[in-house]
Amino acid sequence: MIPIYSQKNRIKLIFVIIALIIGAATITYTNILVSRLSEREQELVQLYAKGLRYMINAPSDDNIVFIEEEILSSNNTVPVILTDENENILDSKNINIPENISGDTDKINALLQREIEKMKTQHAPIVVPWDEGSVNYVFYKDSALLSQLRYYPYVQLIVIACFASMAYFAFSYSRRAEQNRVWVGLAKETAHQLGTPLSSLMAWYEYIKSSPKFENEPIIDELGKDVRRLEIITERFSNIGSVPLLRDENLLQVTENAINYLQNRISRKVIFSVTSSFSPDITAKVNVSLYDWVIENICKNAVDAMEGRGNIDIHLSLLGKSSIAVDITDTGKGIPKSKIDTVFLPGFTTKKRGWGLGLALAKRIIDNYHEGRLYVKWSEVGKGTTFRIVLNR
Repeated sequence: MIPIYSQKNRIKLIFVIIALIIGAATITYTNILVSRLSEREQELVQLYAKGLRYMINAPSDDNIVFIEEEILSSNNTVPVILTDENENILDSKNINIPENISGDTDKINALLQREIEKMKTQHAPIVVPWDEGSVNYVFYKDSALLSQLRYYPYVQLIVIACFASMAYFAFSYSRRAEQNRVWVGLAKETAHQLGTPLSSLMAWYEYIKSSPKFENEPIIDELGKDVRRLEIITERFSNIGSVPLLRDENLLQVTENAINYLQNRISRKVIFSVTSSFSPDITAKVNVSLYDWVIENICKNAVDAMEGRGNIDIHLSLLGKSSIAVDITDTGKGIPKSKIDTVFLPGFTTKKRGWGLGLALAKRIIDNYHEGRLYVKWSEVGKGTTFRIVLNR
């Protein structure tokens, strides 16, 4: 059974592909505009160069005035530098000269020489020939508008990515909050529904226990354990959505108690072992009722994976000075690598029956309520799986 939540990865992929297409289209269209504007500026500089050439050989003062006012002065955006054939600077236009060097000819020439080197990397100079055989060079570079336009799509994509990220996190937070409300509502309703029949069962248990007909009957003790178990289950559901009370508990003893209860209620062909690599009096901050629930869910999944036959080994160890690790290893079917990231999603199950909520609930209890971690430490198909619980001391 594949959870509906597993489809979110496909949806994310679709959004990423759409975003990439939009980004590629934006960059392509902007590059077309940049190319056209660059050609337009090149034509403008070529016209500027032709105007200079005509001025040099113009027979009429009226024509020189016209060229000066209508052609040369019309270029107020493209930076240009006019040099002789030895690249000695003769004139410049649209070059930003800082005020602190405006009166220093040497510094201005040094600045313009650096600008020429930059211009050479963008465009080849335009040659302006003289009648005497000598030439002048017109160096130029992209205007500020063209330079900005080259970077515009990337800035646009960054802004879009920032807004998309904000929207994604807001949506994810909203969805998690909604899921939490569903979890809490379902848990509270379940606890409420269990309350009435549980009260009746407790009354019947006390009645049967006091009856002489059932005196010294071992079934009465087992019935009492099951009634107590129902109380614990009701308490667990009541704790969902509330801030659980965490106490310093002997984790080894708590784990052994949980396994002892399970062992009498599952297949006898499943062999449990509980070991630790630290002193038995080491404690961890847990809510016993919820922690038992986690152990129960993981172990029941392990039993199903082993088809009721195999070993479940639980080993407790210290992780530094502040954490305890609980490793639960089974000899079941194992989990394919492609499925490891989905085993904790609500609805994921390999069984024909079941809602696929056990591991999802276990992870929520450890990660959210105990501020610990629950993850798949190791798994190999055909050999088994190890789940690791990390708790704070």
